[in-house]
Amino acid sequence: MPSDELTACADLVARADPDRLLAVMAAPPALRAVLFPIYAFNVEVSRAPWVTQEPMIAEMRLQWWRDVLDEIRQGRAPRPHEVATPLSGLLDADGAEMLDQLVAARRWDIYRDPFEDAAHFEEYLNRTSGHLMLVAARAAAPVDARAAEVIGQAGYATGLANWFRAIPALEAAGRKPLPDGRGEAVRDLARGGLRRLRDARARRDAVPRAVAPVLYAAWQAGPILRRAAARPGRVADGRVEPSGVGKRAALMLRAATGRW
Repeated sequence: MPSDELTACADLVARADPDRLLAVMAAPPALRAVLFPIYAFNVEVSRAPWVTQEPMIAEMRLQWWRDVLDEIRQGRAPRPHEVATPLSGLLDADGAEMLDQLVAARRWDIYRDPFEDAAHFEEYLNRTSGHLMLVAARAAAPVDARAAEVIGQAGYATGLANWFRAIPALEAAGRKPLPDGRGEAVRDLARGGLRRLRDARARRDAVPRAVAPVLYAAWQAGPILRRAAARPGRVADGRVEPSGVGKRAALMLRAATGRW
């Protein structure tokens, strides 16, 4: 029977991140207990910069999670919390460090400064989506350097696809979400993400079978990036989203074959 904390994590993901909820529910039941706390943590951190108009309060919210991760990294029990408690049982010191870098990257969301350049944008995606996927994979089973590289590529592509989906809302909130928003630059970004995704899938045998369901979270990346590459204007218009029926069918196929 799931613990109260795990149930709370699942409820949080269900409310705030329905696409990842679908990906988790496509995974084996035992793996769900690993994924829900990690994804609930991501919900808490990703929304922290947006629940207040005061940058200092947002900084304090993110710092709270950095303090939690520091406690986990030091092998200490973190302060009681419905997400922090189950999360602490899943992370080693390296996992806590990667999530700390994720939280640090999320500081960009607080302010209205643009990304410094393309390298800064890539680092943001690697430390947010890439680290999230890699930490989830490492919590599921041991991951060697070759597998970590494959997972990182899939994580970047997933992050870029999700970023494209969020661009209309980010622009409406006064953010500058891309280092270069011209159509040709968006097309190049999408094509680069597709190359990374294809490369990751070509090397899927490097990923342990027990870890493969973690990468179901990448199931929408290909269709979204292909839409953006074909017609970059869809990104600003918010029209890169696959249909509800189509995307669920694609996830069911991934889960049935295990070929993320």
